[in-house]
Amino acid sequence: MIPGNPELAPLAIAATEFARRRRQLMQMAGGDAVVLVAAAPERMRNADAAWPYRQDSDFHYLAGFPEADAVLALLPGRQHGEAVLFCRERNEDRERWHGRTIGTERAVADFGLDDAFPIDDIDDILPGMIEGRARVYCHFGREPAFDAQLLGWMRRLRQLRGGGVVPKEFVALGHLLHDLRLYKSRAELKLMRAAAGIAAEAHLAAWRGALPGRHEYEVEAELLHALRSRGAVPAFTPIVAAGANACVMHYQHNRARLDAGDLLLIDAGAELDCYASDISRTIPVGGRYSREQRALYEVVLAAQLAAIDEVRPGQPFDAAHHAAVQVIAEGLCALGLIRGSAEQAIAEGSYQRYFPSKTGHWLGLDVHDVGDYRIDGVSRVLEPGMVVTVEPGIYVPPDEHAVDERWRGIGIRIEDDVAVTRDGHEVLSAAVPKEAEAIEALLAGR
Repeated sequence: MIPGNPELAPLAIAATEFARRRRQLMQMAGGDAVVLVAAAPERMRNADAAWPYRQDSDFHYLAGFPEADAVLALLPGRQHGEAVLFCRERNEDRERWHGRTIGTERAVADFGLDDAFPIDDIDDILPGMIEGRARVYCHFGREPAFDAQLLGWMRRLRQLRGGGVVPKEFVALGHLLHDLRLYKSRAELKLMRAAAGIAAEAHLAAWRGALPGRHEYEVEAELLHALRSRGAVPAFTPIVAAGANACVMHYQHNRARLDAGDLLLIDAGAELDCYASDISRTIPVGGRYSREQRALYEVVLAAQLAAIDEVRPGQPFDAAHHAAVQVIAEGLCALGLIRGSAEQAIAEGSYQRYFPSKTGHWLGLDVHDVGDYRIDGVSRVLEPGMVVTVEPGIYVPPDEHAVDERWRGIGIRIEDDVAVTRDGHEVLSAAVPKEAEAIEALLAGR
């Protein structure tokens, strides 16, 4: 659904799936609990100019409802319906300025909710629904305004009823809800494939514009045009890092000039109906890798392929990282950037000077998606439906005097989105070439 334009697109995920998610969560919470999730507020950029609206990921996961000023209440066992939404009512004056509002009637009819009330009436209605429940599951501490409102409801119940029927516990919702979000459904995976496909087209468009003499922001403009023209938005601010800028892990200035001898690291993803992709490639601006660039590139590529091989059911999440570390340590030693053996480099951690990051993260509604990486101190085992990024890299700082000058300022990252399947894995972002020869051949046709 496109926020602010509810007529433009149907739900990419069926209302029945949102209902199933709500039922699962209520079963986990228990029949004597209430679950409260607030929509993301509208946030101001400056003065009276708002940032583009993006729904809270947990709220979207449970309701698929795209507007602000809304609260979802899940009330297990409620006779008149367990899933209740408070949202904006239709208002002709407001709609003249901001576009059509969904309203309470369509919230029930189109989003599969059991009941809906105007958000302006929440203070009068919701406290009575909370009364008698033993626990409140919520994200207390995330949004101060909602926290204050919730505490106000509790105070009102104590004053009216003498405190005997007020929930005794506030329980963090994240542990239950985020474990559900970790396992992607078929519909979610379909969206993520589409998001990866759009991001792939955006990367290729950026490559065509990444010519010597242009600037990083011009390449970023090609990315953004390709994303928006295909109905997506950026999943995060794109990283377009030329030359030594690629050694800055989260570089975002995107102002520098591209020179023929540079590498260009592009890390960008598409967000489609709130689901993200996240892809990185490193290309030679002049069309061909130098000898040193190619040598390091082949090490990173081999590390990424080894890591992807570890993404399969039954493997620990960190197996991919260990595989990448082994290949990178061996490569750095073989090229002379690290002295001694790979085993020594790993034991001492000296490889981290050039590979300081982890090899991946969960991916889904958030780019760095929710879900525990370790359970009882042990790396979580991968299962079908999980989606991870695999993104090893080598970054030689430009002021690294421990290595020959020819290696300095080279930064390389290769990143793909990988879904765990029943019998292995699926690389969702495979449409973007990553073999050096294929990249050079593509660039030759610019």
